[in-house]
Amino acid sequence: MTDMAEPVSALALAGGVLRGLLRRGGTFPDVTLEAGGVWLRCEAIDAYAQVCGFAPGAGVPLTFPHILAFPLQMRLMLAADFPYPVMGLVHLSNRIVQHAPLKAGDRLAIAVRTGRLLAHDKGQAFSLETTARRDGQAVWEGTSVYLRLGGPGRGDVAPILDGGPADAPVERWTLPADLGRRYAKVSGDANPIHTSALGAKLFGFRRAIAHGMWVKARAVAALTAGRPVQAGEIEVAFRAPVFLPGEIQLLAGPDGAERAFEIKDAQGARTHLRGRLSLKSQDPSC
Repeated sequence: MTDMAEPVSALALAGGVLRGLLRRGGTFPDVTLEAGGVWLRCEAIDAYAQVCGFAPGAGVPLTFPHILAFPLQMRLMLAADFPYPVMGLVHLSNRIVQHAPLKAGDRLAIAVRTGRLLAHDKGQAFSLETTARRDGQAVWEGTSVYLRLGGPGRGDVAPILDGGPADAPVERWTLPADLGRRYAKVSGDANPIHTSALGAKLFGFRRAIAHGMWVKARAVAALTAGRPVQAGEIEVAFRAPVFLPGEIQLLAGPDGAERAFEIKDAQGARTHLRGRLSLKSQDPSC
C-alpha cells in the first residue's frame, strides 16, 4: 500500500507528467486525499529550517506543514481524472493559517482537496485546500492557487493580494545556483525548473528558478527573527520568478498586528513576491 505522505517517486512523477501532456481539459473533480499518522519529526524540521534560514530553537516553522501536504497535492494533480498537466502550472498565491502551536513529535492527519475554479485573464486558475488536524482539531490550513496558462478561465475572480506599504529594507540575500536542489531535498519538490538549468530552459526559463515556497519561507524566517510561532496567518502572491543564482531583498512595512512585505530584485525594480503577515509568539518546542 502506498504511503500517501511519502514523496512521489521519480518513476510515478515521470509517468504522471507524460499522461498530463495528453490531457485536453475536462471536468474539475471533487476529490479529497488523506494521510493519517504524519509526524512532525525534529530531524526533518531542522533540515528544513537550515535551508530556509529559520533560527535554531524557533520551533516548527509556519510554512513547514506545507511540505508534509505536498505529496498529497502531487498525487491529486497527477491522477488520471485531473484535467490539467502538472508541468507548466504557475503557482499564483499561497495562504497559510495556523490556529494553534505545533511542536516536534505531534502526529497530524492531513487532507488535501480540490477547491474551486477561479477566473484569470491568462488562463484557468484553481485552488487546492489543505487541512492538518491534531486529535481531530484543525491546527493548520493552507490554500494554494495554481494557473493553467491559456484562454481566460471561468469561475470566481482569482483573488488579488492588496498589501500595504512595504519600503523599509530588512535583509538582502545572495542565492546560490544549487538552492533549488537543496530545497528539493527537504521539501520533496523536485520540479526540474528549480533543480536544473536544462530543465528550466525546456519550460521557457533562461535558467533555474527558486521555489516560490522557499522564497515565502525565507521571508517568514527573517520577519519572525527567531521567534517561534503560536498562531497566525500569512498570505503571498507570487509575481515574478527568482532566477538562480541571484540576489534579492526583503522590504517590509511597520511592525504591527499585520505587516506587509515584498521581495524585490537587488535593484528594487522588480517585485517577485508580495505578502502580508500576522503572528503570535510561543515558547520553543524543537
